[in-house]
Amino acid sequence: MTSDERHKFLAALHVGVIAVARAGRAPLAVPIWYGYEPGGDVFVWTGRGSMKDRLIRVAGRYSLVVQDETPPYRYVSVEGSAEFDETPTIDDFRRLVRRYVPADEVDQFVEQEFDDGGIIIRMRPEHWLGVDYSGSAGTFE
Repeated sequence: MTSDERHKFLAALHVGVIAVARAGRAPLAVPIWYGYEPGGDVFVWTGRGSMKDRLIRVAGRYSLVVQDETPPYRYVSVEGSAEFDETPTIDDFRRLVRRYVPADEVDQFVEQEFDDGGIIIRMRPEHWLGVDYSGSAGTFE
């Protein structure tokens, strides 16, 4: 994948898998909703004090991988340092929810699920891996 292809693929709608190191065990790897616009930061929403929050604070960084599960298979993986937004707003949450929930269900979902104990964890991609099995070789940064 070219750099432009990687950015567009990451910005498209996927459920990501976040990975973060943890002492004495395999890395935590769990599915998560995420937001991204080409050239910007990846961001995820999680509960303050959640396992993801605690482990990322210790590690100071995390990885996110997104994939296309239909042939020809493609994926993009990004890694970078974490920054914490401790005071996100309901509008920040709504922005993420709009990516994943049908428009006519967003308000109801936000009303039911918004918790002001949530945080946003941002990551500026520092390292990229993108592979497109339709013929493009993998690219690394």
